[in-house]
Amino acid sequence: MPTVETEHRQIVIIGAGPSGAIAAALLKRKGHDVLVIERQHFPRFSIGESLLCHCLDFVEEAGMLDAVNAAGFQLKTGAAFAWGEQYSTFDFSETFTHGKPTTFQVQRADFDKLLANQAALQGVEVRYGEAIVSVDIEQEKPWLDVRREDGSEYRVEADFMLDASGYGRVLPRLLDLEAPSNFPIRQAVFTHVEDNIDNPGFDRTKILVTTHPTKRDVWFWTIPFSNGRCSVGVVAAAEHFEGRTDNLDECLRGFIAETPSLAGVLNNAVWDTPARTIGGYSANVKTLHGPGFALLGNAAEFLDPVFSSGVTIAMRSASMAAALLHRQLQGEAVDWQREFAEPLKRGVDTFRCYVEGWYAGTFQDVIFHEASSPDIRRMISSILAGYAWDERNPFVSEARRRLKVISELCARTAS
Repeated sequence: MPTVETEHRQIVIIGAGPSGAIAAALLKRKGHDVLVIERQHFPRFSIGESLLCHCLDFVEEAGMLDAVNAAGFQLKTGAAFAWGEQYSTFDFSETFTHGKPTTFQVQRADFDKLLANQAALQGVEVRYGEAIVSVDIEQEKPWLDVRREDGSEYRVEADFMLDASGYGRVLPRLLDLEAPSNFPIRQAVFTHVEDNIDNPGFDRTKILVTTHPTKRDVWFWTIPFSNGRCSVGVVAAAEHFEGRTDNLDECLRGFIAETPSLAGVLNNAVWDTPARTIGGYSANVKTLHGPGFALLGNAAEFLDPVFSSGVTIAMRSASMAAALLHRQLQGEAVDWQREFAEPLKRGVDTFRCYVEGWYAGTFQDVIFHEASSPDIRRMISSILAGYAWDERNPFVSEARRRLKVISELCARTAS
């Protein structure tokens, strides 16, 4: 057999997206040797464009906040929800958890490149255009076989691997870790437009989440950017696409035409970018960690885009894993299940509760209820801002019970 070109690195991170860049910078700042391997070249398109406030806590921890603040991204102050004539807003300066009061809405091609560049400026080596083709965790130290764009291959032996590959889900795929999600299969169709919004009631500092007037499990996102453009998308279960055109642009605009409030907002939009689609995106895994590896963010689990939780979960997992891995590499005994998987899952399960409630309509009843108390709205606003791990918040610590009680109360008072 020919000799395989081999190198040893302390930490290999698969993927240079937000979780990979944050984890890499945090570990490098602790003095560790970090290599990031990224299949694509940046900038590259991605959805997940409306950040939550909690994201910026990790951006700041990684020493990147000044660069993000200076980048000219669209300021985001909260979230707005529309259904027919009903309209409800949540402001991130009014939350139960005293976190950051604002965040950003970003074109991910620019945002992800900025974070990766910031990690590189801190000394992280990032290799683009390289794909992981096989992994072996049965050795004393795990190794990865990597293929360059010219077809040549090499092997990296690592002390530890972090999978931040997002939808690519490299380790779950190669190590047979994938598990079915308990969410129904849904599809998103989306694009970017030159929005030309002149509606005086439209707030560019808030994501607009619009519910279809007759199909409450169909919803739209409208995410304004700072350059006069907007991300627009529809999310629906498979049956709602039956009988519709296969032309994605016409399909998306057809859904919008059925929703007068959103059609009015986008009345002057220039549809200059072909629509894209992603389906069956909800994912799960059998385990978040194993011998010599851990999974971050979307590589491990993705719920649903409705509350923009994906990047927050990714960054939170990166911060947690980096702290734990630093301790392990210092010779300390750590428990990845108790100290990483279980606490991360508690926040994910909080988001899961409200995602399920959204599609069931119960959480929508709460959001659109006109007489909700300011205290309850602050608790909900905290979750919408990303603070789904703050168990001082009753809507986190007792998410299912609280949502059930308050939704029943809203339904009674509305009838």
